[in-house]
Amino acid sequence: MTILHIDLDYLADTLEEFLQIPSPTSYTDNIVQRCGQELDRLGVPFEVTRRGAIRAVLRGKERRPARAVAAHLDTLGAQVKKIKDNGRLSVVSIGTWSARFAEGARCTIFTDQGSYRGTILPLKSSGHTYGDEVDDQPTGWAHVEVRVDARCSGVEEARKLGIEVGDIVSVDPQPEFLDNGYICSRHLDDKAGVAVMLAALQALIPVRDQLPVDVYFLFTIEEEVGVGAANILTEDVAALIAVDNGTSAPGQNSAEFGVTVAMADQSGPFDYHLTRKLVRLCRENEIYYQKDVFRHYRSDVASAVEAGHDVRTALICFGVDASHGWERIHIHALRSLAELTTAYLLSPVAFLRDAAEIGTLKDFTVQPTEEARQELTSDVRIEEDEGSS
Repeated sequence: MTILHIDLDYLADTLEEFLQIPSPTSYTDNIVQRCGQELDRLGVPFEVTRRGAIRAVLRGKERRPARAVAAHLDTLGAQVKKIKDNGRLSVVSIGTWSARFAEGARCTIFTDQGSYRGTILPLKSSGHTYGDEVDDQPTGWAHVEVRVDARCSGVEEARKLGIEVGDIVSVDPQPEFLDNGYICSRHLDDKAGVAVMLAALQALIPVRDQLPVDVYFLFTIEEEVGVGAANILTEDVAALIAVDNGTSAPGQNSAEFGVTVAMADQSGPFDYHLTRKLVRLCRENEIYYQKDVFRHYRSDVASAVEAGHDVRTALICFGVDASHGWERIHIHALRSLAELTTAYLLSPVAFLRDAAEIGTLKDFTVQPTEEARQELTSDVRIEEDEGSS
């Protein structure tokens, strides 16, 4: 199969624009509006759930067994927990991330009356005042506060500004796109996955008549708090792939180049046959890849399975250095992911029985063992893993 051309300028421009739209979980309306506008521009029909998750579709030759690809629009952030006597704001995290990476961050506080700029600071932020205590103080959300860039030296002044408990705090991404292909920013998880999906979608539109089955592009809004794709799949979908970050860190096999195919996350192994098909497509199309297993990580697909959806699942990743902190990726990984996504969606369906939610053992899949190989018949198809790259 011929690899589709991925417009890297479009991918990078989309990523840069989407990074600049604040979207901590629960404050996602504006990024949903922009994503919908882009789908309209591309001419792709879509639906929006009550809370804002997007389900776009490219129709294939058959309705079932449909395929779905998901990425999340929501990001990490913070929320006002208390207005302190000094007018500064105690905050709690939205999503799971360390206050160590929040210290020094520029941010925006969104209130019902408008927004204010601010900075997240440790409680002891002046070396001239605290001396060595600046270095000795603990790290944690209880040890940081938001300094509001407005006259706000007490509770009453904060209230006059309209600041209230529960207000959302968005952390500036501060993206930097380097000439050598590296991209440094907060919130690459998962704005980069969204950009990959839109670039893949753009590449597929001219050849949509070659899609063997319907394809759903899902943009979720609550992945960072564990909801993800729990409530957006249709009954037609038999396979769901998440596009998200992989952690390129000591002890992991992820990399900032190529595709990282996740074999398992903290919720358990991904679908045996689907993951191995993705690896085979990488080999056949000369897409650089590696495999990895994650133990402190979950994605959109975990929430879908936990919600009761009987779908095959997989996770394909762009390697991220310092995930949920000051993140760094490389454009090579994003291009590789977009190429693999298009290759998969254009590939033949391996198991037509997946069109039905319930079947019999007659055409059920088999996993390779020495005994099973001797008993296989020609009408049973197996996706085999021939080893790592």
